[in-house]
Amino acid sequence: MDSEAVRSFVRAADLGQVQHAADELGVTQQAVSKRIASLERELKVRLFTRTARGVELTLDGQAFLPHARSIVAGVDRAVTAVRPGSRALRIDVLGLRSAQAVLLHEYWRSHPGTDLDVVTLKVDDPHMAAAAVQAGDVDASFRTVTDPATLPRDVHMIHAFDSPLELLVGPGHPLASARTLTPDRLRNLRIWVPGIVPRSEWAEFYDELVTDFDLRVDATGPNFGNEVLLDTLAESAEVATLVAARDRYIWPANYDLRRIPIVKPTLAYPLSLMLPKANPHPGLRAIIEYFAGLPALPGPVWLPSWARPR
Repeated sequence: MDSEAVRSFVRAADLGQVQHAADELGVTQQAVSKRIASLERELKVRLFTRTARGVELTLDGQAFLPHARSIVAGVDRAVTAVRPGSRALRIDVLGLRSAQAVLLHEYWRSHPGTDLDVVTLKVDDPHMAAAAVQAGDVDASFRTVTDPATLPRDVHMIHAFDSPLELLVGPGHPLASARTLTPDRLRNLRIWVPGIVPRSEWAEFYDELVTDFDLRVDATGPNFGNEVLLDTLAESAEVATLVAARDRYIWPANYDLRRIPIVKPTLAYPLSLMLPKANPHPGLRAIIEYFAGLPALPGPVWLPSWARPR
């Protein structure tokens, strides 16, 4: 089986577009399409269906993906065994507009020679991200397993940084003119956060936030993406949402959305980095030192129970 065809399949599955996979792999879109077509002929199944947005896995593709990841990881480990540090440092983030990705970009800009591969695993359960670290699919993952005792024995987790939350509202919202807000002023607001997945780390975070501050977080309705969320905020005098201070959101100027810091206490989402205990990628040390050097949030700060000092 052609390992580069398998790698092309994995990257197309992760990115959802053949062109993006081609750009990342440094080949043409036609080359990636041919590799995947050859793989489909060899397996005698269809791995993707084409959509208006790109490609989606078929049921056979979903079944093949974890095994394909293992094949790619095995090839990468074999290469690394004879050429340590030769492969790009591959780090999983929750999203390419997330605070983790923004800070990684800032690191890369200050260290432009870094061979860095930023990916987003399509998993919501942090234990699956830990398994990807264990398998060598990624070198590290910005996910949090809230009970470290459930981590694989050969994976460990370190604190990366705490991300302060802001309230995002439209110009017609009653709090739109506020410069800062305390958590008690968020009570009785409709804070709409679509896409809270049960058993995900952010579901646990919002459960504790709602309990500790008596908030109303509404996760109902399908998650149609950030664009629809921003459209709703711009038109509504009632709906608000919570975003991380460093998360990158872009909206038309006429939306006039407002990002309002929350203080006294600052509400913070804790970010951890999972990595292998043995033989971590040599590029990780500098990344870890960079995050350790970030300034601490000004107090007081609220964190969920699993991230509080013991």
